[in-house]
Amino acid sequence: MGFYSFYRISKPSKETVAPEKVDGIYKALRNRTFWGATVAYSLYYVCRTSLNVVKQPLIDEGVLTAGQLGLIGSALFFVYAVGKFINGFIADYCNVRKFMATGLFISAAVNLLMGVLGLLQGFAGMSAIVVFVSFALLWGVNGWMQSMGAAPGVISLSRWFPQSKRGTFYSVFSASPYLGEFISYNVLAAVVAVLGWHYGFIIAALAGLIGTAIILVFVSDTPESKGLPPVQTLSGEALTKEDGMPTRELQKMIVRHPGIWVIALSSAFIYITKYAVAGWGVLFLQKEKCFDLDEASQVIAFSAAFGVLGTVLAGWLSDKVFRSDRVKPAILSGILSFISLYLFLFTEGGFVLNIIYVSLFSLSVGVLYCIVAGLMAVDIVPRKATGAALGVVGISSYVAAGLQDITSGYLIQFNTEQTGGVDIYDFGPVSIFWLAAALISFILPVVNWKKMKK
Repeated sequence: MGFYSFYRISKPSKETVAPEKVDGIYKALRNRTFWGATVAYSLYYVCRTSLNVVKQPLIDEGVLTAGQLGLIGSALFFVYAVGKFINGFIADYCNVRKFMATGLFISAAVNLLMGVLGLLQGFAGMSAIVVFVSFALLWGVNGWMQSMGAAPGVISLSRWFPQSKRGTFYSVFSASPYLGEFISYNVLAAVVAVLGWHYGFIIAALAGLIGTAIILVFVSDTPESKGLPPVQTLSGEALTKEDGMPTRELQKMIVRHPGIWVIALSSAFIYITKYAVAGWGVLFLQKEKCFDLDEASQVIAFSAAFGVLGTVLAGWLSDKVFRSDRVKPAILSGILSFISLYLFLFTEGGFVLNIIYVSLFSLSVGVLYCIVAGLMAVDIVPRKATGAALGVVGISSYVAAGLQDITSGYLIQFNTEQTGGVDIYDFGPVSIFWLAAALISFILPVVNWKKMKK
C-alpha cells in the first residue's frame, strides 16, 4: 500500500447499514468521532505547551536565555503556520483518523526526545549552543506535527454534522486547546516542580501517546466508510451547487475570497494576545509580580479553564442570544478582553485578583476567537473546502504568533537590567505591544463583516 493510498479519504463501504439501524448507528459513531477528536486535540496542546511550563527553570539554570526561548518558540509557530496552510489543503482529501493520529504520535516522540536530551545535557555537560540548536530544530519538527491536528478535527465535524448543528459542536471542539493548556499548567507544572524540567517533556509525550490511542479507537473518517449515507442525506440538509463541485475548485474560491483574509488577519492579532499570555504569562507573574512557579502556573491554568468556558459559550451566545449575529458578541468580547488584559498588565494585585484578570481575559478571547476564526469563517465557506479555509486562517495566525514570540522575547530581554547581580525586568514595552494587538483583533472583523458576508 502506497503513502497516498494509506492516507486518502476512505472509500464508501461495500456493506450498507440496514435502514432501520441507520439513525442509531449514525448518532453513535458521530458522537464517538466528535469526543475522540476533541479529547485528542486537547492532548495535542499538552505536547505543544510543554515548553511554556519549563521556561523559568531553563533560564534559572542558565541553559537558555529569554531571547533564545523566544526563537525556539517561534520555530514551532513559523513551521506550524506553513504546515497548517499546506496540511489544511491536504486534509480535505485525507482519512482524518490516520492523518490526525500520525501528527500526535510524532509530536509525542519529539517531546520525549527533548526530555531525554535534557537529561543527557545534565549528565554529559552538553554545551548551551548544542542544546539551543537541538531544541530549535526539534521544536520546529513539533510545529509541523502539530499542524496535522486542527484541520482533521474540524473536517470531521463537516463530514459528520449538518451545518445547523456545526456551530455548537465547533465551539465545544474549539475549547479543547484550553483543556490541554489547563492540563499542562497543572500536571506538567507539578511534575517540573518535583522532578525537574526534563520530565515536563516526558510526561507531555505520555499524554500524546494516550491521545494517539484515543484517535485510533474512537474516530471514524466518513459516514460512507461505515456503510451510512452522506451527512446531507442523514440530516435532511439540502444539497447546494458547491456540493457537486470538485474540491480543488472550491479551494481556489477560498483563496480568492477577501473575507477569509480579513478573518485571517484578525485571527493573527487574536493569536498575538492569546499566546503572549499563554507563553509569557508565567514569566511575567514571576518577575513582575514576584509569584513563585506554582502560583504563576496556577494563575495561567485558570486562564485555560475559563478559555474553555468562553469557547463553549460562543456558539450559544451567537446562535441563541444574538440570533446568529456574529458582530455583537465579537464587539462585547473584544472590549472585555482589552480591559481585562490591561488590568492584568498594568495594575497591582495578589493571587486571587490576577486569577480574575486572566480568567476574564481568557473567557472573552475564547468567545472572540470562536466567533471570528470559527463561526464567521464557517458562515462563508462550503463544507468541502473547510480544510483550505483553516489553512489560510492558520498560516496568518501562526506567523503572527511566531513573530510575537520573537518580539516579546527580545523586548523582555532588551529591557532587562542587572542591578547588584539581580535582573530587573521592565515589561512596559512588551505590554503595550500586546494591548495594541488586542484592540486591532476585534475592530477588523466588526468593521468589515457586511462586506465579508457578500
